[in-house]
Amino acid sequence: MTTMDTVEYLSAYAEGWSKGDAEMILQASADGYTFDDPNVGVVSREAFSEYLVTLKEAVASQCNGRVPEPFMELTEVLTQENEGVLTASCWWAVPGTQIKGSGLIKVDPAGVRSEVITYYTKLGG
Repeated sequence: MTTMDTVEYLSAYAEGWSKGDAEMILQASADGYTFDDPNVGVVSREAFSEYLVTLKEAVASQCNGRVPEPFMELTEVLTQENEGVLTASCWWAVPGTQIKGSGLIKVDPAGVRSEVITYYTKLGG
């Protein structure tokens, strides 16, 4: 297996999200990877594929039973490299739904270490 640099890992990770492909996402992720979604808490690398299946089901329920293609659009990507760690921030949205927010991603030479997401929504009233 060829090693990638942090930018290549980030790019492969983003492509995996765009396609909604858990295998691609995990291939770009390091051992110990965590995904923090405020709706479900911290998801481990081992539980990630199941998390994505559940997320796709929730998305499909808002899209007449279908998962959109692309699954997710990532824009406004900002990156900063410091001492071998790439930190990226992005805006994400699921086409055809009101589901959108931002993500904070940490990548090191082993791959994507973590992502913490937030949702953009109106406060309940």
